[in-house]
Amino acid sequence: MVRTEEIKERYELSMERIGQIPMETDVEEGYRGYFQKVAAFIQQVDAVYQLLQEDRWDDLSLCDQQNMNRELYRDILEEAYETSYANPAFAVQKLGDSYGQMLSFLYTEIRGEIAYAFEENTEYLTICNELFLEVYACFEDDTNPPEKTVKDILYWYVSDYCDVFQADRVLEQIDPESSFAVDLIMHADLEEDAYLYRFGEYITENELGTARHLRGLAPETLQKMADVYTEGYRIGFVNTGKDLSKKSTVNIRYSLGFEKVIRLAIRNFEKLGLRPTIYRAAGSVITKREQYKIGYYGAIANKQYEYDHRGDQALFLDKKLIERKLEVTKNTFEQHKELAAQFAGPAVMEIFGEHPFVPVNKPEAVSLSDAQKELSVLYDNKSGQLTNQYIKGEERSFTIVAYPVPEIGEKYTEIFDEVIRINTLDAKVYEKVQQTLIDALDQGEYVHILGKGANKTNLKVQLHPITDAQKETKFENCVADVNIPVGEVFTSPVLEGTDGILFVSKVFLNELQYQNLKLTFQDGKIVDYSCTNFDSEEENQNYIRDNVLHSHETLPIGEFAIGTNTTAYVVAKKYAIEDKMPILIAEKMGPHFAVGDTCYSWSEDIKVYNPNGKEIIAKDNEVSLLRKEDVSKAYFGCHTDITIPYEELESICVVTKEGKDIILLKDGRFVLSGTEVLNEPFNE
Repeated sequence: MVRTEEIKERYELSMERIGQIPMETDVEEGYRGYFQKVAAFIQQVDAVYQLLQEDRWDDLSLCDQQNMNRELYRDILEEAYETSYANPAFAVQKLGDSYGQMLSFLYTEIRGEIAYAFEENTEYLTICNELFLEVYACFEDDTNPPEKTVKDILYWYVSDYCDVFQADRVLEQIDPESSFAVDLIMHADLEEDAYLYRFGEYITENELGTARHLRGLAPETLQKMADVYTEGYRIGFVNTGKDLSKKSTVNIRYSLGFEKVIRLAIRNFEKLGLRPTIYRAAGSVITKREQYKIGYYGAIANKQYEYDHRGDQALFLDKKLIERKLEVTKNTFEQHKELAAQFAGPAVMEIFGEHPFVPVNKPEAVSLSDAQKELSVLYDNKSGQLTNQYIKGEERSFTIVAYPVPEIGEKYTEIFDEVIRINTLDAKVYEKVQQTLIDALDQGEYVHILGKGANKTNLKVQLHPITDAQKETKFENCVADVNIPVGEVFTSPVLEGTDGILFVSKVFLNELQYQNLKLTFQDGKIVDYSCTNFDSEEENQNYIRDNVLHSHETLPIGEFAIGTNTTAYVVAKKYAIEDKMPILIAEKMGPHFAVGDTCYSWSEDIKVYNPNGKEIIAKDNEVSLLRKEDVSKAYFGCHTDITIPYEELESICVVTKEGKDIILLKDGRFVLSGTEVLNEPFNE
């Protein structure tokens, strides 16, 4: 209670001081506008915080809540962003190179206060306010304070408050008592739009339209959606021989608007003995990972804004900071190791259909140096090891499913119904057909994938040898457990002998578009890469290195798969949404290749069997096997799937040790006897 009162007092003092800034003239005129703008924003957030503290938020009309939501995010919306201090290009123009970058970052960090206000997290609000005031004081005391002084303030903010932000982030994942979102989902009136604004996320017609559409669905349809989601999670444990009964916590990740399904899913999970953790996508540089959203979130107000600030940690990232974050992570896990051991893994509901985003690379945006990229890779590696130490890979699982949002187009409701159908296709039909493919693939020494026309793909994928054909298999028969929907057979290729070119004319990976993406492999590792997004070859290479290779010098091919869900493919073509399909569905719509870790990372030694009882022996490659000598060399913390559409394929051919060719696909159609049923959707 004493600490709570102390934080409350600090918060009130900080707000009193911030309230004086708009009237002050001590700061040099060139910087004054910035500090007044940010101070006004903090006061705007405080107005929301006070409404919530006094239980007056629900007294607001829906219109007032909508207006308040819009005003909180107005400054970073596309129409205002060009003259916003959150835009590093504008900030640098107005405040100079170094100050501009640092102060643009500071404003971005302060914008995290929106979420803290709605969660009524006084401590986080106070920390951010005090950071702002400390920087402001520098400019009060000195017309042009030394850049190092400002940078040091930012550095020690990140370092000192790792104890709070980083520790809380670990705990949010494993402790179901942290229940802001769960309480809201389970107790809000989901029949009205107002509940969406209580999250504090940006709300658009996507979130509103999704919630309204779900209200119009039959109860049995909603239940079916929830059942597919939770049953896929359960079956994931069964198929990998993991004991779900030992676990008590599941992490639900989703986008706002789907609360009706999530509420039913929570009840389903409860029947499995699992309580949910539902944490918000990170808003602080201390805990977020570049521009990626991990957790629940609303609309992304401006993807360019998120992209511009993906490298903000470059302002202060060094070895000591990496060690500090790892120390806090380890200590938090150690203090709560019983909770960590009870964590079963994430259940993810993704969305798709938003307008494709092609980023602009701004020279004013902060970016990591090569040395910092190495540190970032080191952190990801060490952090992954820590997570696996306390949440063991061989004991956890996951599931992922995806649904469209209204932005996908005027036929949204039709597409939504089609996706429900895709997500609930008869797994038994696919199991049989896919086993036919696997029987042919198991005879092969390698697979040859050849592109058609302008597609330059010409790739040889080396397969693992089988010792006992009666008991062993190279490919997993994927029938809608962890990866929904059904429709793929996949393996971890042998790296040595996997050579050639992978090409795709247009693809979206992690919401970023790539045009004419070309990856060249030698012994299973990327040795060259290019695309045509930008005029400069250097820009194109940096784009791929940052967002596909994730700052690694190279990555191995971790997976080769053949997608069999021609139903999804035909739906995508029918509604012209191929470029909007999420990788979760797109990977089932043709052959795909993942660069990075294998599908079995951190759990390679668990025996996995196909429905026919054969053990899958291709779970490792030459890189993942290094875990037995030095685990730091075995994993990359990334796995990016790249799919070639059927129409860009000349052929997929299995080549046996004797040199016999077994053709699986020819001119984008399945030709192997017993797989013809997969062509039926093409004829509809």
